Amino acid sequence: MSERASEPSAPSVAVRIEGLHKSFGSTEVLKGIDLEVQRGEVLCIIGASGSGKSTLLRCVNLLETPSAGTVVVDGHEMTDPDCDLDRARRSIGMVFQGFNLFSHLTVLENLTIAQRRVLGRDRAAAEEIARENLAKVGLAGREDAHPAQLSGGQQQRVAIARSLSMQPDVMLFDEPTSALDPELVGDVLDVMRTLAAEGMTMLVVTHEIQFAREVADRVLFIDAGVIHEMGPPEQVIGDPRQERTRAFLSRVLHAAKPPESDTAPAG
Repeated sequence: MSERASEPSAPSVAVRIEGLHKSFGSTEVLKGIDLEVQRGEVLCIIGASGSGKSTLLRCVNLLETPSAGTVVVDGHEMTDPDCDLDRARRSIGMVFQGFNLFSHLTVLENLTIAQRRVLGRDRAAAEEIARENLAKVGLAGREDAHPAQLSGGQQQRVAIARSLSMQPDVMLFDEPTSALDPELVGDVLDVMRTLAAEGMTMLVVTHEIQFAREVADRVLFIDAGVIHEMGPPEQVIGDPRQERTRAFLSRVLHAAKPPESDTAPAG
């Protein structure tokens, strides 16, 4: 557990969502989500494409404005019209499918620009924090590289380090490995495992079922904008109670199996 997560004055609930609805035109994507995430908890959100999982995540920091309901993060009621969103978002880090790095800036500059402009840190302090986080994600020594000089996995780790440099209380991951070649996925997941072990509060939308099984405190399965099942991974993934969950996992886990060789073994 991180120092911030163990402070006595910190609320035990990091994220609270009540009656969350979200519609795009006549299409209702989220249909009344109620959810609490405890400080230091890792919640993995799984579901088919179009199920509403990314929309749910984006409503947490109001990148999508809910049609109805309440979202509270780290004590800030994000859905309150009087909420200072710029201030509230300082406690939330987000890592997207795409890396969203500034191509014309070096890695170090990508990690320090928001620190200096949003948090008001001086250059020396911002660079010290940036270097610490680059080391954390295994990229010490790449400060002067530009994004185009890095692999996709390295760029995603830079994006994680950039979010960490803002010292957030909650990290949101929206399918952070989906745009990566398979051989690059492992390094990114290892960074996320380290963050989980350190006590970072994390909401992770993912198709990486094995990662969810290993790292999550709870797994949430969402389908058609409704939470169908939520609980510890050994229950939701290992012994799902709902038929819809079982059908989804059967399809996903079957697709993840390597194809059988058509060649008979020698001998």
